[in-house]
Amino acid sequence: MAQEVTRATFDEVMVPNYAPSAIIPVRGEGSRVWDKDNKEYIDFAGGIAVTALGHSHPTLVNVMREQAGQLWHLSNVMTNEPALRLAKKLTEKTFADRVFFANSGGEANEAAFKLVRRYAYDHFGPEKHEIIAFNKSFHGRTLFTVSVGGQAKYKEGFEPTPGGIKHCDYNNIEQLKALISDKTCAVVMEPIQGEGGIIPADAEFAKQVRELCDQHKALLVFDEVQSGVGRTGTLYAYEQLGVTPDVLTTAKALGNGFPVAAMLATEDAAKSLAFGTHGSTYGGNPMACAIAEAVIDIVDTPEVLSGIQKRHDLFVKGLTAINEKHHVFKDIRGQGLLIGGEVVDSLAGKAAEFIKASAAEGLFVLVAGPNVLRLAPSLIIPEKDIQEGLARLEKAVAAVMAAQ
Repeated sequence: MAQEVTRATFDEVMVPNYAPSAIIPVRGEGSRVWDKDNKEYIDFAGGIAVTALGHSHPTLVNVMREQAGQLWHLSNVMTNEPALRLAKKLTEKTFADRVFFANSGGEANEAAFKLVRRYAYDHFGPEKHEIIAFNKSFHGRTLFTVSVGGQAKYKEGFEPTPGGIKHCDYNNIEQLKALISDKTCAVVMEPIQGEGGIIPADAEFAKQVRELCDQHKALLVFDEVQSGVGRTGTLYAYEQLGVTPDVLTTAKALGNGFPVAAMLATEDAAKSLAFGTHGSTYGGNPMACAIAEAVIDIVDTPEVLSGIQKRHDLFVKGLTAINEKHHVFKDIRGQGLLIGGEVVDSLAGKAAEFIKASAAEGLFVLVAGPNVLRLAPSLIIPEKDIQEGLARLEKAVAAVMAAQ
């Protein structure tokens, strides 16, 4: 018999690095979730841009069951068919020639950052080791990835952190020009800054970043952990920028909630992760890769991708209507189904209040930093769920504004 647990159990047995809400979801279907008390919620959060095909998608459930009856794990002493099929599809559908599998976005970025340093070491020597990233960026929670990330709060108390990393403002090409040099081994950027506030890259900026990398013989790394797998309306966001990276990382939606990630790289760059230079016990396991292959097969279709912009427009229209009534946002931005509403100055630092107020109305939402309400729902969320969720959000906004 299953042991009875409550929210209080968390405080008894878990490390206190999270502060979860009182809600304990127990069941999900599509874009709706039910808690232990059978209260229903509409999901505009998507597990932080993860459940791109919603909860309990029947195809994914069947794939998982079928693979569970065959192979779960082997280790990388051997390869397996699901991993090979997934890698082949990822290389066929992107710029990349080679794939490394991991379990999370942080691990994929760790691999990418090790790769760019090893590549520079192999081709130019140890002095070419500097990585340039951007303020407000987020690349994971390992010691290396929080160091590359542009938010000092995630490094506090964990110093000394890896050195040789510089930061400049996003979309500021002049600052980048002043920082980049022949010591730079890579520039790392998100096509859309997620945790930093849902800030898209300017196309001209991205183009000039690529040109600067070429001039200085540095690799360009795109972190598409959050923006990838259809989130912006194309399989990967770089396709809309007209800029091709040397290395790309992908996770989150790749497994629709099952832990899986990948680092994609060109043939030239990938050669530097030679035998023995990096590894992962679980990375590329058959279960994860079978599920991820099914996700790619479903997402990378005209039916799904063409519907993302339509849903984007519905969300923006709804948020605009809410804003006209309550004057809560000073900016509504984003691409595809990664949407942010930056709150007005009088609400600065209070974006998280919308999470609690929305939950009370039966809605899951997110924040991106202290000032931005973030929506990252399923890519196939039904239009009726969008309309109902927006109606619940309007009630939550009204409650927050009334309390000010």
